[in-house]
Amino acid sequence: MMKDIPDLRVKDLAIAIVPRTEEKELWDVYIINFKEEPIGSVFVNSRGYGELEGEKIRTTTLRHFFEQIAPLEMEQIEPIQMELFELTNEYWVSFMYNGSMYDKKYVFVKGSIDEMNFTRIPFLDRKGVMIK
Repeated sequence: MMKDIPDLRVKDLAIAIVPRTEEKELWDVYIINFKEEPIGSVFVNSRGYGELEGEKIRTTTLRHFFEQIAPLEMEQIEPIQMELFELTNEYWVSFMYNGSMYDKKYVFVKGSIDEMNFTRIPFLDRKGVMIK
């Protein structure tokens, strides 16, 4: 019976947060499709939450839609201000692939968006923080 349930784990998809070269206070968030095929109906919810100076903070939930992300390509989701790095930043991605719906939550915990966690971001040839 378990063999009949499809394994729909998200693979070959990443969220990257990369500093802008011209503006130090703004960074950009990207979704990267490492698959050899396109993904469709890509829906991304983003939000931040946490505590600053003893006060609970929750940002507005932003929603982004991409009709399709080509194979081995990336799309910019949104800009993000550095002051939000003191919060947990969450990106919940859902998409269609091979006739099935997939979803995965990418969570950048407080303090994780930092130069000590930088890696080379493919397709962009710049350094940033990435969760695959």
